[in-house]
Order: sequence, then structure tokens, then C-alpha cells
Amino acid sequence: MAPMGIRLSPLGVAVFCLVGVGILYHLYAEVISSRLAAFRRKKNIDVRELLAASVEAAVLGGKEVKKVRAENSLKEKSKGKTKEGANELLTLGDLLSHRKMYNLLRNTFPEVTVISEEHDNLVDQAAVWSRVIPAEILDKIEGGKEVPAERVTVWIDPLDATQEYTENLVKYVTTMVCVAVDGKPVIGVIHQPFTGFTAWALVHQGSNMSVRSAYSVSPPKVIVSRSHSGKVRSYIHDAFGNSTAIIQAGGAGGHMTSLKGEDIDYSGTPLTKGGLVASVSVDHKAILGRLPNWDPDQQ
Repeated sequence: MAPMGIRLSPLGVAVFCLVGVGILYHLYAEVISSRLAAFRRKKNIDVRELLAASVEAAVLGGKEVKKVRAENSLKEKSKGKTKEGANELLTLGDLLSHRKMYNLLRNTFPEVTVISEEHDNLVDQAAVWSRVIPAEILDKIEGGKEVPAERVTVWIDPLDATQEYTENLVKYVTTMVCVAVDGKPVIGVIHQPFTGFTAWALVHQGSNMSVRSAYSVSPPKVIVSRSHSGKVRSYIHDAFGNSTAIIQAGGAGGHMTSLKGEDIDYSGTPLTKGGLVASVSVDHKAILGRLPNWDPDQQ
């Protein structure tokens, strides 16, 4: 007896294939749907993590700035004139700091808009946040507070005070990060590469800096940019009077010592006790000479 078999006509084969596709569709429709939903789901960003990553970006950018200055390989060139007529410079320090800061933040938070003062097409996939949150941030900032990624804009300045940087006036040089949510700044980070100090703050949550809530100075003192002052001087005099003291400064720097005139150790050990004195564009020693002795053990 000949073996029995099943033969399908071309029409039968087509029907079988269609049925098979239908079965596969029903089997995987739920999986596909759930994955598409996850893809469309809005990404939230933990604000404390964003602060920690911003601090790390500013610090790593600062290392690039410091390295270029130490090697004296600035390779400076002009980006053109500012509105005030000043020559706007770009150095290798600006560029390398930009690459480190921009790529670290962009790779860590790809859904967030990151805007830098500088522009460069080099993509560094290896630049990502270490996922380490500094102890002082853990201590002062509560975790678990999230915002939708599409509401966040990160602004970075890879090297502030470039003019002073080229003149080796490194005390003025900083790297900075500002994070805005819905167009309002909520995170600020200022790092001084040549001292190692980093100031940061998160609105309504905490900061590593002490801030006075109110103050009164008469006549007032105003700090203006050393290289981009423009018409600020006449504007300030018109607003506050000719007796207003106007101080020129570059970037966000300043001179800071202990009450005894000792340089501050930013390595973390030992802790500085006995108070601090900060000044910008004034005779720092003269100020120290007028300060009385103070016992840090007294309240």
C-alpha cells in the first residue's frame, strides 16, 4: 500500500500561511504593544542625580581647562567681536572642556536638551556620569524628586573668563552649569579649576554655600565683567548714583583666605576653622589688617 500524504493546493498553502501570520500576530501583539507604550512613555529625571552629574561635568571640564593652561597649549583664536566691541576668544581649553561636559550630560540624559556656549561635532560615547553622588549632596538633597525630561534644559559654560585665561589670570576662571525646568533656573554649579572649589545649589532644597537672606549696602557696590563691561558703568550710575562703587571682575572668581590670611585648602583635609574672608579687586591684605582677632571656639 502506498504511503498516505497530505497535499495542499496553492490556494490551500496561501490560506495556511495567512492563518499562521494571524496566529503569530495575536501571539506577539500584546508584547509589541507594551514595548511601544514603554517607548512612548515620558522619561522622568531625578533632580538629585542631575545635580550630581552637573557637578561632575563641571569638575571634569575644569580638569581639561587646567591641563591646557599648564601645557601652555591654548591655541587661541578669535570668534569675532562682542556687542561691546571686545575680541571674543576661543582656546583649546574651551573646546576640550566643552567636549567633556557636553558629552557627559548628553550621554547620561539623552532626553534632556543640553546647550553649550561652544559648538563642536565630536561625539564621545565614553563620557558618561560615574553614577556617584557626592556625600554632601546626599546629605543635603532629598532623592526621589523627578521632573519630565522634556521640561529640562541644561546650559553649560565650558570656560568662563576666557580673556583672563589667556592672560594667565586663572583666579577668575570657572566652569559652570545651569539647569532650568520650564525655563526657570533650579540648579547652579560653579567650579574653579585652579583652586578645586565647587559651589552648587538646588532651589528650595539646599546648597553647599551659606547665603544671607537680606543685606544693605550704602552706597552700593557693583561687580561688572572685566572684559565685557560695555555701557554697564553709565547704566549703574544712572540707576544708583555716581557714588556707587563699581568693581571689575572676570568670571565668577575672587580672592579667599582665612582670617589670618592663609590660603584655603580645598582638598578636604584639614577643615578650615576660624572664618573666611573673600574679596574681589581690592587690597586683600589691607582688609585683613583691619579685622580683629577672633576665637573660633567662642559663639
